[in-house]
Amino acid sequence: MKRFALPVVVVLLSMNLAGCTRSSSDPAEPSTTAKREIPPLDDKLSMEQKVAVLKADMMREAALPPMIVYKSPTCNCCKLWVEHMEKAGFKVTVRNTPQMSPIRQKLGVPATLGACHTASVGGYFVEGHVPASDVKRLLKDKPDALGISVPGMPLGSPGMEVPSGETQPYTVTMINKDGSLSIFSSHSK
Repeated sequence: MKRFALPVVVVLLSMNLAGCTRSSSDPAEPSTTAKREIPPLDDKLSMEQKVAVLKADMMREAALPPMIVYKSPTCNCCKLWVEHMEKAGFKVTVRNTPQMSPIRQKLGVPATLGACHTASVGGYFVEGHVPASDVKRLLKDKPDALGISVPGMPLGSPGMEVPSGETQPYTVTMINKDGSLSIFSSHSK
C-alpha cells in the first residue's frame, strides 16, 4: 500500500497547486483571491524531494497569521500593497475606514510615522508600504516591539511602484515597546 502513497500525494499537490496559478481572466476565480506564482522546482531533485519542498512551502504559508488592513476605501496604493501581501501568502481582511487616527492611536503608531494604511498582524502593527519580507522577518524574530513603519509613501516601495521604475531609498522603522525607535531594515533598490 505504501508504494501508492507518494503518487497520490503528488497528484493531490499538483491538483491543489494548479488552482494557485489560474490566470486573472478565469471567471471561476474571485477577484479577491490571492494569486501566487509557483516557482519551478529544480529538475535535479527526486520526486520525494520535490514533494517535501512543496509540503514545506505550504506549511510555511499556513503558519502566517491573518492580517487586518485598515485603509481608505478610495486609496489605490493601499489596494496594491494588500495585493503584495496576499501574493506573499498572507490572508488579508480589509476594513475600509475614513478615520485612521483612532486606529493608529489604539495600535500605538506614533503620529510622526504615519502613512496611508495600517495593518495588524501577529500582535504587531505594520504601518505603510512595508515589504512582505520585512513583515515575515518581524513575525519570525518576534522582537519586543509594537510594530514597524515606512512613513510617507516612498516610490518603489510595495504598492508605490511607478511605470518609470523610479525608486527612492527608504527605511523601515521599528517602534519598540518602550517607545524608542530603531532601524529595522533599509531599502535602496
